[in-house]
Amino acid sequence: MSYLSNVVRRAASRQMPASGRNVRLRCFSSELGQTTEKSVPYHKTLKEERSQDKGPTRPLPKSANVVVVGGGSLGCQTIYHLAKMGVSNVVLLERDRLTSGTTWHTAGLLWQLRPSDVEVELLAHTRNVVSKDLEEETGLHTGWIQNGGLFIASNKQRLDEYKRLMSLGKVYGIESYVLSPAETKELYPHMNVDDLYGTLYVPKDGTMDPAGTCTTLSRAATTRGASVIENCPVTGIQVTADDLGMQRVAAVETNYGTIQTPCVVNCAGVWARALGQMAGVNVPLVAMQHAYVVTERIEGIQNMPNVRDHDASVYLRLQGDALSVGGYESNPIFWEEVSEKFAFGLFDLDWDVFMQHIEGAINRVPVLEKTGIKSTVCGPESFTPDHKPLMGEAPEVRGFFLGCGFNSAGMMLGGGCGKELAHWIIHGRPEKDMYGYDIRRFHRSLTANNRWIRERSHESYAKNYSVVFPYDEPLAGRNMRRDPLHEELLQQGCVYQERHGWERPGWFNPRGAAPVLDYDYYGAYNQKPHGSYLYNQLLGDEYTFDFPPHHNIIKNECLTCRNALAVFDMSYFGKFYLVGPEARKAADWLFTADVSKSPGLTIYTCMLNKHGGVESDLTVSQISPGTQVSSLTPAFEGDGYYLAVGGAVAQHNWSHITTVLQDMRLQCKLVDCSEELGMISIQGPASRMVLQEVLDADLSNEAFPFSSHKLVKAAGCMVRAMRLSFVGEMGWELHVPKQDCVRVYQAVMKAGAGHGITNAGYRAIDSLSIEKGYRHWHADLRPDDTPLEAGLAFTCKLKSSIPFLGRKALEIQKATGVLRRLVCFTIDETVPMFGLEAIWRNGKVVGHIRRADFGFAINKTIAYGYIWNPDGGPVSLEFVKSGEYMLERMGATYPATAHTKSPFDPENKRVKGIY
Repeated sequence: MSYLSNVVRRAASRQMPASGRNVRLRCFSSELGQTTEKSVPYHKTLKEERSQDKGPTRPLPKSANVVVVGGGSLGCQTIYHLAKMGVSNVVLLERDRLTSGTTWHTAGLLWQLRPSDVEVELLAHTRNVVSKDLEEETGLHTGWIQNGGLFIASNKQRLDEYKRLMSLGKVYGIESYVLSPAETKELYPHMNVDDLYGTLYVPKDGTMDPAGTCTTLSRAATTRGASVIENCPVTGIQVTADDLGMQRVAAVETNYGTIQTPCVVNCAGVWARALGQMAGVNVPLVAMQHAYVVTERIEGIQNMPNVRDHDASVYLRLQGDALSVGGYESNPIFWEEVSEKFAFGLFDLDWDVFMQHIEGAINRVPVLEKTGIKSTVCGPESFTPDHKPLMGEAPEVRGFFLGCGFNSAGMMLGGGCGKELAHWIIHGRPEKDMYGYDIRRFHRSLTANNRWIRERSHESYAKNYSVVFPYDEPLAGRNMRRDPLHEELLQQGCVYQERHGWERPGWFNPRGAAPVLDYDYYGAYNQKPHGSYLYNQLLGDEYTFDFPPHHNIIKNECLTCRNALAVFDMSYFGKFYLVGPEARKAADWLFTADVSKSPGLTIYTCMLNKHGGVESDLTVSQISPGTQVSSLTPAFEGDGYYLAVGGAVAQHNWSHITTVLQDMRLQCKLVDCSEELGMISIQGPASRMVLQEVLDADLSNEAFPFSSHKLVKAAGCMVRAMRLSFVGEMGWELHVPKQDCVRVYQAVMKAGAGHGITNAGYRAIDSLSIEKGYRHWHADLRPDDTPLEAGLAFTCKLKSSIPFLGRKALEIQKATGVLRRLVCFTIDETVPMFGLEAIWRNGKVVGHIRRADFGFAINKTIAYGYIWNPDGGPVSLEFVKSGEYMLERMGATYPATAHTKSPFDPENKRVKGIY
């Protein structure tokens, strides 16, 4: 019998590096193939029912409304929810037997609390499906076991993170408790608590059985008319071009026949990338070997909760009278050649890689040192660049949907994601805000970039159990997209953030340049780790839930903008032209505001989905055809509009607009000039005085009013100047051809030298914008929020007769009253908040904070969150004003003041130049 202690001793006897993060220097990938079958810790696996007949388990239909490919957790959940929502003629194709890929060997854990409101909701739905719904529908038990979950904190920061989760859990009615070490020992007698700060206990967490769950899902789906066909590999996806040139799914090919279908759902897990290639779709994921071991019987372990010791990077799953032990290491083994024949297979476990989990497990549960190992489970799993799933319709091919890349969380997220994916397919969008999982969150230049996918997927895997700090940034996959001012600002101390592949300015470090270096894989795979790495040190300094150490630097950038002027490089913004004979028709339908009423104006507006949810907020400027074709003056016939959208969501915007144009079959086109134009924003009371020296235009209020734009010369270079602000000050944006950006920037800095000019970054923008009450998309605004709920009714042309996408939903909501409302809160006590804090009104939880930051001009923490009426009625402004509020941060509550107007410059004078 092999004991866990023997594993540690054998590994320690080898020549090994001192660092636990670098257990063994090895090549990037494993040459191992599939090994002989080994047992996994479930009473039943579907491989026991495998048929010797290699043909399909039932005849293929000639056509189907939807074909789901892959019979794992996501495939089964998706077909179940499609059938439950009334979709007929749905087919699931599985190349072997259900669960044969990665699902069959998964640990099957379900933890209810995550640092995301949407994920908490998705997990809650999964739990309901496997613990209640399926059994009620079929009479079959899925294998759900509710034994609770225990998160371990061995330092203060980790416990602070758990307290944040506890506060969020109160919003959703999830029972959880922060326990002392002594209370933890009482709950879990086998646990070593000597090094603990505390734990988070969630009594209703549990585990699922993969085979039991998937069998029951397929039974429930087929009862409703769906077809599940096993032993039927997909060999091709037929794609055709419509008369507008758009690629669309036409059919699914197999060796046993072809199914005509307009919709394919890629739930192929590790094999999803290959399936995507059949249709010309990029699926950014990698395959890795992921492992756990199952112990022999442990006396007294029965009924204990599952454990996650994040700091030791280990989990302990109750397995009857034993434990499964696994985790996430810094040197996972890539599976380079993904075999098409791999089914119900496992790899030999590499103990040198896995050993770090054993050390952590023995420290936490010392009895494991003398406990035998019953079996090892090492199978393939798919991992993505941000450790989030890939979902939604692929930008390349209409009708090709993704439901893959679940990073070992396919069982726990499967129910919620299967429901959202089904809704997406039927209605064109999910019910919830799924942007964090939407394939459109990645720019199209990245989804086929193997270096970026590999580096980011590795780092996300290695940091999966790391504390989620507010200001963290990736070290992997950096410097993919750099704007023309990158080197200029780097030398001035710019500390960059990564968004959408872009390097954008975060803040400016007085200590000088802090370049982002090539990824060193944290020293794994024979990579030499960086020694003195200033950028990484600056990130590490901010690993706190208190005010960050660079708080005063951000303060200086903000107050200089408020009192003098600051320059912001916003070149990473998406910059599109919507042009053509029917561009005005498209603009009327796409944008909530009337963007065609007056040439020369720049309009802040939203784009909605048909349910009235905000898909984007952006600025739109009507333009005239250019006489000389350039990035500033494109040639076109008909009408034209210049769109500026947040760079982090540019791909989402691009896809939304192109989808609408295709569906309406409009004769116009969208042109992307994001790489050809820079964007320099000069903001503050002195901006007019300084820019008057740089621009050859009259900048007075009369000649250049707020929310207008002109083509002018700056330092001899033609630019498009817009009088706009995203920080609440008088200012202008200069949209500059990339070859002229440095020249224009240097001219601005030279002119501003005598006026106290400073560089500022997005950390300052975050603070300044929340202080002024400006919205951030995907924080204050999401696809499940409407403009009426978000206080943006002024962007909607509801008083006109012009129809627009989402208008009907808004009219209904306006007539019935909003049931949620975005509210601004300030607190007098000087404590930081970052989002997820619970909102209490008159002693009842009524919502949670979406976004929070510190406002330096008013010297207070500011937070925005949506609140609802616990009695179920509308949330009027009077309802907002009449309540007494508390914000709960890490279990502590703070009195808060609700505001119905911006707490800074509520009369909006400063943007108009009135100081």
